[in-house]
Amino acid sequence: MLSDAGDAPRYGVLGWPVGHSRSPAMMRAAGLERYQRLPVAPAVFAETVRALHGAGFRGANVTIPHKEAALALATTASDAAREIGAANTLSFADGEISAENTDAPGLIAALGGRPLGSALVLGAGGSARAAVWALQRAGADVAVWNRTRQRAEGLGARVVSAAIGADVLVNCTSVGLDRSSTPFKDLPLEADWLTNYTTVVDLVYRAGATMLIRAAAQRGIDTVDGLEILVRQGALSFTHWTGQAAPLTTMRTAAHDLGSEARCSPNPFH
Repeated sequence: MLSDAGDAPRYGVLGWPVGHSRSPAMMRAAGLERYQRLPVAPAVFAETVRALHGAGFRGANVTIPHKEAALALATTASDAAREIGAANTLSFADGEISAENTDAPGLIAALGGRPLGSALVLGAGGSARAAVWALQRAGADVAVWNRTRQRAEGLGARVVSAAIGADVLVNCTSVGLDRSSTPFKDLPLEADWLTNYTTVVDLVYRAGATMLIRAAAQRGIDTVDGLEILVRQGALSFTHWTGQAAPLTTMRTAAHDLGSEARCSPNPFH
């Protein structure tokens, strides 16, 4: 643990809603004892964030729908946050609000040494933007599919109207979140098409894995689920705030250890 003092720095995760987040359990296990959920409506986001430092907060993670607003509010920002157009990690000191994006490098860390020559990203929201940015900088030839082609054209990658084979498939949509639904009716591929990928990544997380991850695993395909990406981006936030190496195994155990409750998140990173 970093500190046993009652006046230890405070941390949290800002979102609306944020009750699903596993970040508090994960970050407390890592040593940030005073890490909490911060449900904040968009209308009061700016004034809330500006008040956090005075309330003893040293940093905060940011989840939907506030990532773009977090970047706009920051007084300083990393190149990654500015180029992606969103921030998921804020730091507070001396009246300054610093913005960072650990979502993108968290995805690459979760992929480890897997082949990244080519990738197909599904979706065109904020998480897809971070994924495209990260994969391109890792050297991948990235294609993007989205039901609304016009949105996909703003991500700076090749846009496709149907699924294509690649080393990595990254689902950045919320399709498959509902265990009772069939995800493939809303995606540009069928379950058997998954054999055209070496690795399947689903940024959504839920107890027991999403249907997309289960379908890939049943076909012997390597998978990376949203919880591993959550852990990796959280570890980078932890190190950014503390200057210490993150206890990955401890964080991973805490992120997974929620009993039999079928919690899930449409947000891949918190």
